[in-house]
Amino acid sequence: MNGRPEQFSAQPNELLVERLRDGLGLTGTKVGCDTGQCGSCVVRLDGRSVKSCLVLTASAAGSEVATIEGVTTPGGALTGLQEALRQEHGTQCGFCTPGMVMALGELVDTTAGGEAPTEPEIREWLTGNLCRCTGYHSVVRGVQRACAAARAEEPAALAESGAGAASTAAGQEV
Repeated sequence: MNGRPEQFSAQPNELLVERLRDGLGLTGTKVGCDTGQCGSCVVRLDGRSVKSCLVLTASAAGSEVATIEGVTTPGGALTGLQEALRQEHGTQCGFCTPGMVMALGELVDTTAGGEAPTEPEIREWLTGNLCRCTGYHSVVRGVQRACAAARAEEPAALAESGAGAASTAAGQEV
């Protein structure tokens, strides 16, 4: 669990989100819908983002589980994605933010050494995370910024128009 071994017994029907929040006190993982539709409960299971309200605790035995509490950098600084979302105002109420950071962190990690994801690809990754506040445009810009930083370059669109520029797909829905 977040790089530390944990040992416990679980009921056969216990959901991973329940174990995280109630059993281990890791309340950064949110419970929104309990049906796998909102994405507020996303964690990383062996490096892959999963909705913890759909995973039985017992099926995660022996796996590496990372929650939002486990993604901070040494010293408690924000990760590149978290900082980029902050700079682009990609969070508002914050309820969906932990799940988005966990899901989108996988995207940033998997594209860091290669080609930056396109806006439609970023929006595709966002389809599993519901947000009522942001409209997603600032989240997309934050992911673009984080991917550019991970590749050590500035995205052309952000550099030319400034950090607060409107998305070119302002009418696009996620």
